[in-house]
Amino acid sequence: MSGRDTHTCNSLSRRDFIKRSLLTASALSLVPLASTTSCSQPHAPTGGMVNDNSGTGHLIRQGFKGKPAKVVDLPVAIVGGGVSGLSAAWHLNKHKLSDFLVFDLAAKEGGNAVSGSNTISSFPWAAHYLPIVNNSNTGLIRFLEQQNIITGFDEAGLPIYNDYYLCFDPEERLFINGHWQDGLVPSFGVPEQEKEQIAAFFKLVEDYKHKTGSDGKPVFEIPISQSSQDTEFRDLDKQSFHDFLLAKTWDSPYLLWYLNYCCKDDYGSTLQDTSAYAGLHYFCARRAKAANAESSAVLTWPEGNAFLVNSLSKELKSKIRTNQLITSVNLVNDKVEIVAYHALTQECIAYRCEQVILATPQYINRYLLPPELHDSSALQAFEYSPWMVANITVTGLTQYKGEPLSWDNVLYHSKSLGYVNACHQHLNRYEDSYVLTYYLPLTDLPSKQARHAIMEKPYESWVQEILADLRPAHPNIERMVTNIDVRLWGHGMIKPKPGFIFGKEKEQAAEPLAGKIYKAHTDLAGISIFEEAFAQGIGAANAILKLHAETAGA
Repeated sequence: MSGRDTHTCNSLSRRDFIKRSLLTASALSLVPLASTTSCSQPHAPTGGMVNDNSGTGHLIRQGFKGKPAKVVDLPVAIVGGGVSGLSAAWHLNKHKLSDFLVFDLAAKEGGNAVSGSNTISSFPWAAHYLPIVNNSNTGLIRFLEQQNIITGFDEAGLPIYNDYYLCFDPEERLFINGHWQDGLVPSFGVPEQEKEQIAAFFKLVEDYKHKTGSDGKPVFEIPISQSSQDTEFRDLDKQSFHDFLLAKTWDSPYLLWYLNYCCKDDYGSTLQDTSAYAGLHYFCARRAKAANAESSAVLTWPEGNAFLVNSLSKELKSKIRTNQLITSVNLVNDKVEIVAYHALTQECIAYRCEQVILATPQYINRYLLPPELHDSSALQAFEYSPWMVANITVTGLTQYKGEPLSWDNVLYHSKSLGYVNACHQHLNRYEDSYVLTYYLPLTDLPSKQARHAIMEKPYESWVQEILADLRPAHPNIERMVTNIDVRLWGHGMIKPKPGFIFGKEKEQAAEPLAGKIYKAHTDLAGISIFEEAFAQGIGAANAILKLHAETAGA
């Protein structure tokens, strides 16, 4: 069971409990290979492909509109039940504007913050953590406080984070040169001259973290809209991160691998197709201070960011409509009409709305909106990275050659991002079975080609690829795996290509339409992180609240 469910009946704090457990676990980490693996022949794991409803979603690409059986009046509609849409709904509801509905295609709201579960644990299907929040991000801090993720503030006003949600040690390890080292920055077996380049990069990061522009704003901030508007810094968006690094003669293979890994981790892109601004933002925008955690600390749950989704939606259940494909969004007289197709009943209903929030990505909006309401060339500038995510159930995972099993486990020179231990936050996390969430951004091909390639790849091929990738670090991985489930994300997250974050296409796509249609999605920020999704949703909700206040005061 998770620590969240058991802390009220345990006299030890979770942190103290796990610190004591580490003393015992350190001995387990030295157990030799033969004592933890079976001598029987490897067996094929159970599992299969997990459906993401993409087939129903593709109906709008085929021109499907549907004929409404009836027309219903609805003051506000929110199209899209991901973090942006749910944040908008949560904010409207909190401010007593409750006459709205949220529509989502999937069977469960959450977007790319959904989760699954089995007899071992809950586990994420995509987004799995939230770094502790910059102190300037007061709106998100208030939300976390209301959810008891922040339990209070010390005398200096610093937030106190719930120990049960702070990721506990050991947090990260890297398999490099045949050894598991502590942390993800390469160090084991790295030559001194290359370590000097790595140190020089992190000195630059520290300088940028504390730098402000002529407008008094930080050079890098979360959300990005609050960062400095100085041209000197925004011009970093015009070049690739790769070219930025080479211009500084930083060519260490270890440094370049690590920074390429970071781009793949946060953006699903490579050094070459990530802007220097986005690449630096990954490191330089986080300046959080907490009473009981390091500034680099992260919050995580067995189910990943589905925990945050459930926090947003728990008071909204009566307002969320799942299995609903919105087929069109049009202006009809002085209203916005959306047509909703129910994927299970095949019924179509038209809703006439005063305002609509489109919390959907722009590759969807180009099909929903009529040509007169959007510039198709601007929306085509949005490029999304495809991903494969697998949840792997293992028994008797061998711990040897360096650091023990951690929350985040990365393999040097792998195409994947390695795996996250979904059981890491369990109080009894030294049990024999685990669920490992494995992430693979498809960066070898252009996004469109990669999407086609992954859709044609059979389950058995994915399993073999995953096992081959893990085998160098876990030589007997086939004997340990009992189940592998695979899920594909054709449009996993927005790519912050050079010139995109501060480009005119993104700015144009974010504009409200006819004073009635508002946009809210992380692709409008240029980076796909929870803080940006939350800010996008709150911003759209505030625009509608302002309209209603003005109407009420007229």
